[in-house]
Amino acid sequence: MSLESILSGVADAARAANRDAAEVTLIAVSKVQPLERVVAILEQGHRVFGENRVQEAAQKWPDLMERYAGVALHIIGPLQTNKARQAMELAHSIHSLDRPKLAKTLARLAQERGACPDLYIQVNTGAEAQKAGILPEAADEFVQNCRSMDLPVVGLMCIPPVDEDPAPHFQMLADMAGRNGLTGLSMGMSSDYATAIAHGATHVRVGSAIFGERVPT
Repeated sequence: MSLESILSGVADAARAANRDAAEVTLIAVSKVQPLERVVAILEQGHRVFGENRVQEAAQKWPDLMERYAGVALHIIGPLQTNKARQAMELAHSIHSLDRPKLAKTLARLAQERGACPDLYIQVNTGAEAQKAGILPEAADEFVQNCRSMDLPVVGLMCIPPVDEDPAPHFQMLADMAGRNGLTGLSMGMSSDYATAIAHGATHVRVGSAIFGERVPT
């Protein structure tokens, strides 16, 4: 595939859901991608990217942000508390707020810095033991706790179990966001972004379908 075909697919999925395609942001997930591939997508005009690891983002993006105006970087992978300051300095948004300790760290750093990226709470909709995220039954309380710390929580994020229909998970997340007054829904990847858009996704995260298969380091 290509950036153009994915953007077209996003627009088609939005129209099919009677939504405005402008409501859906495509995050090009550039983790473990060679620099030349990332530059090629930047040269095509795309400016919204996602990275899993803060260390990789810090090596790649400061120089690129100097060369290309208007880049919005989203941290979408698990965030260690000792990387939180660096993530806040680099990122426009963090999609993996997944535990009270991290919330407290981000709140402290936000007070120190006087600024904080937009935050998405990761919800473990499938209650998978190996996966990060707040359990669904604890999510409402966690949203309120984060708000009490003045954290700018704008939405929720999920990664459905790979062997299940993602639609119920996306609907669960949308319902959860609605009852908490949150408008952001970070959900949907290469294989299921159209389903996510049908359930209200505002941000979809697509990697290899844009860049090609990852090149592990």
